[in-house]
Amino acid sequence: MDERKHRTTRTTSLRDDSESSTGSWDVLEWTKIEPISQFASHENLDFLLEAEQVVAEGHGVVLVNTDDAGMLMVTNFRLLFLSEGTRKVIALGTIPLATIEKFNKIVVKVQSNTRQLDKTPTQRLLQVIGKDMRIIVFGFRPRTKQRRVIFDALLRCTKSTRLWDLYAFVSGPSRFKNTTPQVRLLDEYFRLLGKGSYHASTNMIESGSYTLSNDLWRISSVNSNHSMCQTYPFALIFPKVISDDEVLQACSFRARSRLPVISWCHPVTGAVLARSSQPLVGLMMNMRSNMDEKLVAALCSKLDDGSRRKLYIADARPRKNALANGAMGGGSESSSNYFQSEVVFFGIDNIHAMRESFVRLREYMDTHGRASSDGMLSFLRHGGSTWGGGNLSSMSASVSTLGDSGWLLHVQNVLAGAAWIAARVHMEKASVLVHCSDGWDRTSQLVALANLLLDPYYRTLAGFQALVEKDWLAFGHPFSDRVGIPCTSGSGNTPFELPRQPSAGNFPSSPMRPSSGAFSSQPPTSSHAHTSNNYSPIFLQWVDCVSQLLRMYPFAFEFSAAFLVDFLDCMLSCRFGNFFFNSEKERLQYSVYETCGCLWVYLADLRASDGGSHVHYNPFYDPLRNNGPLLPPAAALAPTLWPQFHLRWACPDEVQAGEVEAQCRKIITKSSEMQKAKEVAERKAKEITNAMESLNTELRREKLQNSSALNMAKRLSKENMAIKRAVQSIGCKVHFSGNGGDCIVDIENSPAEATNFLHCSSRQESNNALLDDKKNLSASLTVTADNVDDVNDDGRNSIGRICETLCQFRAGEGGCRWPEGECAQLCSQFVGVKANFDALDQLSIDDSYFN
Repeated sequence: MDERKHRTTRTTSLRDDSESSTGSWDVLEWTKIEPISQFASHENLDFLLEAEQVVAEGHGVVLVNTDDAGMLMVTNFRLLFLSEGTRKVIALGTIPLATIEKFNKIVVKVQSNTRQLDKTPTQRLLQVIGKDMRIIVFGFRPRTKQRRVIFDALLRCTKSTRLWDLYAFVSGPSRFKNTTPQVRLLDEYFRLLGKGSYHASTNMIESGSYTLSNDLWRISSVNSNHSMCQTYPFALIFPKVISDDEVLQACSFRARSRLPVISWCHPVTGAVLARSSQPLVGLMMNMRSNMDEKLVAALCSKLDDGSRRKLYIADARPRKNALANGAMGGGSESSSNYFQSEVVFFGIDNIHAMRESFVRLREYMDTHGRASSDGMLSFLRHGGSTWGGGNLSSMSASVSTLGDSGWLLHVQNVLAGAAWIAARVHMEKASVLVHCSDGWDRTSQLVALANLLLDPYYRTLAGFQALVEKDWLAFGHPFSDRVGIPCTSGSGNTPFELPRQPSAGNFPSSPMRPSSGAFSSQPPTSSHAHTSNNYSPIFLQWVDCVSQLLRMYPFAFEFSAAFLVDFLDCMLSCRFGNFFFNSEKERLQYSVYETCGCLWVYLADLRASDGGSHVHYNPFYDPLRNNGPLLPPAAALAPTLWPQFHLRWACPDEVQAGEVEAQCRKIITKSSEMQKAKEVAERKAKEITNAMESLNTELRREKLQNSSALNMAKRLSKENMAIKRAVQSIGCKVHFSGNGGDCIVDIENSPAEATNFLHCSSRQESNNALLDDKKNLSASLTVTADNVDDVNDDGRNSIGRICETLCQFRAGEGGCRWPEGECAQLCSQFVGVKANFDALDQLSIDDSYFN
């Protein structure tokens, strides 16, 4: 177990009151945690974002959760906590202003051993409660006004009176410029209708030429100016047999004119998934609408065998809640009034139950976390044992645990409802109409999850964006009310003014928990930034459901749990304008898409920095393995805590422990590095191989030339030997001597003791000339004598003997058959001195010899 480390600048811990004389913060040497150096200018703070400006700051502030001291800053975008020595941003103490659900000033007295509470100074704390599961507490130095400065700055920045003061509008689109979501919505409609070859454009929207259709369904422009339904998108999909006039007549029978429209259609079977709000059947449940019944019946197209498919009307509410809504004019359908239909109630609780459940879960996590907002470690609070013993499965083994928060039970109900809908559409080829009261909370959860289960495209990064923009943003989930994102007041006199929230909060805060009677807190002074009775973490709960499916089907999703966390953080922070206001109409009215940055572009930019190895990509994704619908059995729908989101602040060690995805990503990263090293090595080896081949080619060329030269030398040697034998055949001794390109042959005539000199010359004109055997080879014999007229005893001269010996054409009586030949006339040159005719064509012979 890790013990808490004390800094040298602190003499005692915030919780060490048993050994202190007073038990108050006076024991702390606050002067020693004074910042080492003050920032001279806020312009040089590299940790600030673009257009982020510092509004207020406090020095020597303590983050009670971790007992760290540092500097607390309020900017126009976030609450920023920097460490005392390193000036690094501490993630736990840094939270965007829009992510803050509420903040309170708390005055606490610590009981001392003398129990003289009246003489004990009070501790001045600031509690900040976030929408992202964290509760953080800051402690300020006594007898200073720093807490008031920070508190007042938070009030001003979180309760802006002008829309343009929000950070998203101040920073502008920057490099995260948004494209029109209406164009992307039309592209998704075209894909659903099998018209993927068409591409939407702003010109198409302005001209109204987007009303394409297939055999069953059509895209309608009946709500192009949002006059029919202010919370529906400008384009809607209806059955082809229903005209726009009939649509206008049917819309009055549904709450807020949110009549049944198609959200998804099966490309093969023709089954559809539709959504709407509750019908206005009244208290007696006897009100009917022929056009509404005709529209709903048109959702059931014919099957292949000619019969009509079944229709399920899925009411997300408990049955008693649906009946209670009848008192306000609402209610639910009767299966007897709708053709071949069956009404099913899912029993999912309303937004208020979800809000209370989330608050209980957050407090439970803070209480049992490793280090919570009261500054005491979990193992100290619980007698030396940590929550779950460091085992995540033991912390969330059952949906009935977690301090009776009921959060996992709600998640399970939503998952089960979506799985049931997907099974009816895929297995029974039935159409399903989903609604709750207004059709924008539980309906969006169920329809979007069912789409995710039915269509593999929505399980990719691009498809997930299309799904969120279609079933949440375009179909009017009220993000401003549910998440606390700023919206307009609806007043025509002050169109850009934000509504002032009441000073009294609607959620119970998480007060500082006393530990063994050490603390006694006074009633807190409460203030908050965007809390109302309409606040509810509906969208957060849906993303939680997506994370559960990702855990159950790790090979089916292109994105990872880390992507979902970053996506939620961006949405809650209000850094971008995608989720501003309550409807598409309001976002268009206030030009959000042109004046604010785009969340999707920002996330795509993050992924582009690391390519396929980014943490947003699921390393286990296999599109071929799960290329069809996902139909989880009921036994698999047992949700657990989402560690990357629920535990990251209270139990950061639990998030990292046993995270298979992180370990796999490390392996993939190492494998990628090794693959890159392999490619570099292979490239170098290829270069070396090419160089070796070039050298081998040059060597072969040199060898070929050398071989040619050797062959020529052999031929010359053979010729020399032939000449030598020819000369020796006349009884002369031959002596060869070489000098460069010349070959000197000495011939001794033994009988006459005359000196005969034979000169043989062989030269190489060029390297190419050596390769020609007949052209450039020449051999000459020059026989010289001191006295050509000398005669031997037999009366014949030496030249005559040579002719007689070597010339086969000499007459038998000793006469010469070629007396006109140069050899006979000159008696000094004899060419072709060889006893066979094969060598004649290699010798230099005068043409006159053959005449």
